[in-house]
Amino acid sequence: MIAKEIAETIVDPKAYAAFQPIEDAFRALRADSPLDVAEVEGFDPFWVVTRQADIREVELKNELFHNGDRSTVLTTIEADRKVRAMMGGSPHLVRSLVQMDNPDHANYRRLTQGYFAPQNLRPLEDRVREIARGFVDRMAAHGDRCDFAKDVAFLYPLHVIMEVLGVPEADEPRMLKLTQELFGSADPELNRSQGQVGDTDQALANIQGTVADFIAYFNEMTEDRRRNPRGDLASIIANGQIEGQPLGHLEAMSYYIIAATAGHDTTSSTTAGALWALAENPAQFKKVKEDPSLIKGLIEESIRWETPVKHFMRTATEDTELAGKKIAKGDWLFLSYPSGNRDEAVFDNPYDFDVTRTPNKHVAFGYGAHVCLGQHLGRMEMRVLWEELLPRLESVEMDGPGRRMEASFVCGPKSVPIRFKMH
Repeated sequence: MIAKEIAETIVDPKAYAAFQPIEDAFRALRADSPLDVAEVEGFDPFWVVTRQADIREVELKNELFHNGDRSTVLTTIEADRKVRAMMGGSPHLVRSLVQMDNPDHANYRRLTQGYFAPQNLRPLEDRVREIARGFVDRMAAHGDRCDFAKDVAFLYPLHVIMEVLGVPEADEPRMLKLTQELFGSADPELNRSQGQVGDTDQALANIQGTVADFIAYFNEMTEDRRRNPRGDLASIIANGQIEGQPLGHLEAMSYYIIAATAGHDTTSSTTAGALWALAENPAQFKKVKEDPSLIKGLIEESIRWETPVKHFMRTATEDTELAGKKIAKGDWLFLSYPSGNRDEAVFDNPYDFDVTRTPNKHVAFGYGAHVCLGQHLGRMEMRVLWEELLPRLESVEMDGPGRRMEASFVCGPKSVPIRFKMH
């Protein structure tokens, strides 16, 4: 069994905000207890999967390790009980691709897979470049200091995905706020009640309220796109069919929500984390500034470094064995992507930020059938931004401490104050 203090660190949103406690906890587990059970008061016991090889094995065996049988995100016993009571026995408040297993997963994924294929994103690149250039100009207009997270990294991917989805620019601040409420539900600055969350009822009420706001918004959009279909992602979801039937209401709404939230928040976190790392590593900044061919390396390293999705849960569908340990049917497994992306068996000097790292076999986008649908769009957005920003950015340094979000599921930098010179 995992030591009590390490198990408690793994479930603590504040530990992810502090960064170092999480690094230390997973480093210790990989060394001494790479696959073991965590028992934390208020939670069902769960296996913690820390090594990349084991994470990949679980991700590849979709019939053996399900996404949807239990909560796909670590949750307390009390929260799970209350969600099931609300949702007619289902452990999920939303039902997106993330919560699905086959055949639903394959069918629902197929609906938009073509839209996000690299060859279909190419026509979008000129427009993305125009958007990126606008944000670089806005950064320059700040003078010599800004909060890169709040002024650039949060807003640029948000604008891109909202345009792809078909959300008007005037509604972008609302979408950003709802996304931060959803993923930052444990963060007193970002959650819906703007303070410390006292109990499960309040925490659930916050998330439910946010989900209800999303649904109200996307209900209206669905009705519009059914009357007036366009070439946007919302039209595909609104008019899509699975085996000859329209999407279920919860599934359609969840599709919008995952596109509208994960579609920008993960790219925002990675972009903010990349500039934070470059500001603290002048030699790395110099390398990528002088050699634009390293931009691809910068992107992959920042995805590995930041790993915005911290975990997903899987449930064993039958008795099995993983890494020599006996896993029982119904057991819950916590896949730690940050740990997999610091695995000493895969990466040399995993705690160094290195834009020349090659190969860079990170698992930040997941692996196998559930690999991130929007990974090519995210990479393209980051590449275009760095291609526009780096030639104009002469120097950059931190202008005070960076801060991270308090969350154990999806999180990244909250504030990255920088001082810079641009031309």
